[in-house]
Amino acid sequence: MKPVFRWLWLVFISLALVACTTVKSASATSQASAKSGKKTVAANGKYFQNDGPAERIPANLDLVPDAVPQDEPLIKAANLPYSALGMSFRPDTSDKPYVAKGRASWYGKQFHGRQTTSGERYDMFAMTAAHPTLPIPSYARVTNLRNGKSVIVRINDRGPFHRGRLMDLSYAAAYKLGYIKQGSAPIKVERVWPDDDGETVATSRPDSPLKASSDDAYLKLGSFTRLATAEAHMSQIEKDLDAKYDAKLGIVNRDGRYTVQLGPFRSQKAARTVAEALNVENSVIQGGI
Repeated sequence: MKPVFRWLWLVFISLALVACTTVKSASATSQASAKSGKKTVAANGKYFQNDGPAERIPANLDLVPDAVPQDEPLIKAANLPYSALGMSFRPDTSDKPYVAKGRASWYGKQFHGRQTTSGERYDMFAMTAAHPTLPIPSYARVTNLRNGKSVIVRINDRGPFHRGRLMDLSYAAAYKLGYIKQGSAPIKVERVWPDDDGETVATSRPDSPLKASSDDAYLKLGSFTRLATAEAHMSQIEKDLDAKYDAKLGIVNRDGRYTVQLGPFRSQKAARTVAEALNVENSVIQGGI
């Protein structure tokens, strides 16, 4: 056989062998698994791809405190209608009560440190959860219907996109609810809000400033003739103010004066309690400014 033909023959054989042994790349295999919901077997159960518990679990994880409901502004980009895995979702940004029953799963080390829908980094040891339509951020009480255990979590992510799942909880939340080893559990989800004094939670939205009644009480924190002065005063207060009161802090213009106020609170007693806790001037105004 002539050298030229021998060389062409060897090239043909090599290409044929390569074609027979070609495999998918790791990224392509992972994407296919994600789309199909395929799970890999771990020593202590089945987890999505490489997910599962962390190699090192913090001590006393059951003592991690529940999330504390706060008034927080909604994140616009995280609450737009969206589609995932062939399904369409429209987040509910209203203040309507929400109660539902279903099954909850949890997500762990594979997603630890990754960006959530809220833009925050996922912390598997924090009391957070993912839900397809509850506002981001918002808060919910989750009860394990199998053992009666209950926790409060902060919604900061989207998912799970599985017709048989209602919510994805953080590892810590699932741990406190007692279903880490089972992988999922029947749950009840109730949306909650901070009560007026910030110490308790409510299952319906307390009256907001836009719906304030004549019985509402406010704390007057300063009154100024110039808006810039009022804004500077409010900025100074914000530095020392607990973040859960941020949504209640504002400036009202009346008769040419700019008043920095905190509220509303349902009663003068509730307003005075907050004033004492914040160590601010106890100037309570009934019915707003």
